[in-house]
Amino acid sequence: MLVRDLKRIALVVGPIVGLLLISVSLWDSQTYSSLRSQVGDLVGKPHTAAGVDPNAVGRTHHEIFSRSTPDKKYFPITFGNYTAFNPNIIPHPTRNDTWIIVSQKRRVNPDGSDPDEHSVFNVELGCNAAFFEDDADGRQPGLHCLEWPEVLPIAATSGDKCTGDIEFMGWNIGPHDARVFYGPKKPYILFGSNSRFACYGMWLQDFRLLVDWQPERFGSRGQTFRSATELQRPPQQAYGAVEKNWFLFWDKDDRIYVHYDLFPRRAFARIDSTGAAGKDVSSQAEQHDKRCMARYLPKLPKDLESIHQSTNSLRLTMCKRADASCVPNNANTFIIMLIHHKTYYDYHGEYEPYVVVFRQRNPFELYGISKKPLWIHGRQHLTGNRSDMLYVVSINWKARGQKYHGYLDDVLFLSFGIEDHKSGGMDVLAADLLLGLGLCSAGV
Repeated sequence: MLVRDLKRIALVVGPIVGLLLISVSLWDSQTYSSLRSQVGDLVGKPHTAAGVDPNAVGRTHHEIFSRSTPDKKYFPITFGNYTAFNPNIIPHPTRNDTWIIVSQKRRVNPDGSDPDEHSVFNVELGCNAAFFEDDADGRQPGLHCLEWPEVLPIAATSGDKCTGDIEFMGWNIGPHDARVFYGPKKPYILFGSNSRFACYGMWLQDFRLLVDWQPERFGSRGQTFRSATELQRPPQQAYGAVEKNWFLFWDKDDRIYVHYDLFPRRAFARIDSTGAAGKDVSSQAEQHDKRCMARYLPKLPKDLESIHQSTNSLRLTMCKRADASCVPNNANTFIIMLIHHKTYYDYHGEYEPYVVVFRQRNPFELYGISKKPLWIHGRQHLTGNRSDMLYVVSINWKARGQKYHGYLDDVLFLSFGIEDHKSGGMDVLAADLLLGLGLCSAGV
């Protein structure tokens, strides 16, 4: 009788709990982790999948290694006594061997445990940072703040589109999941916050207005995105309830575009200084792009797996800077970015990153996709063929003075969040990142 009654309760409560979990997961991963552990036994056993075999990484993945650590593993990124995740790294404009790092501050209790009550206040931390070896303060070798990190002065936004099951998301204050990166001329920050067009939208701002950017003194005349500007989808294109993971790219003439979606269909459009978008121009290469994605991206089941954008973009010329005959042109210069194949089994999310390359001139068709996902050396294997959740947030050139464009023999940073608790990074040659790239034209 008790078992039958529990089954009846589960039939009624299960869908409600499922909706609650989905809603909370959109809002805050910490709250979601706590909640799912309490209701997991009620709604049933977790779905399982094969996961990553620790003895077969060389066969299933393309492993990449750090150039700056003795063991070639990724390095930690820390923000003083604060806990922060989903980091970004850009070179400092004037100081050698110094970088600016930005990351989402994680809410924790004084003892390091998750907070008992949910807070709606969110901030991005930033500081100047350098690499340290082991020191008297007990820090591991890695990239650490040179001074106490500061909260970036990003203004809260407002909107009235959070309704129904996600009404609570309208209480949000502050930015989420920022990307910091260089364009051809200056650095930007792109972040999620409350929107006029959706519950959550994407906002863009000139990063120099948020930090002490000493080398440049600039007025308001002719400067775009001095204040946070909401980016828009093309006219007549529907918004999702929660927009995220958009990225910018610049064409061969340095005109700015927003890339909204990659899978199952690409969507991108040129924008102006107000954030307004023109026509979606992805249709010109749609059939070509679908064939390439079908060839190289994983086949997805009905649920628990997805493919989505993850990082900002860079422009890459496919020859070496050291080669005098290497001259950038439309035939050898491309836009690169990373996407994720996300899985969610055993109540644990995992992200497998793939490199995506496309042309820098209209119609911006796909050029290639990684044949195998990247494996970041140092990523830990867990029980049951599960592994660390590493979420690659940004890619940026390592050298001071280098902005959007680079070459195969240039070093770039990958920076990533680890289990939504801490931050890590890796410096690799651009050429190493592209090993095993599958060309869309292969076999055609």
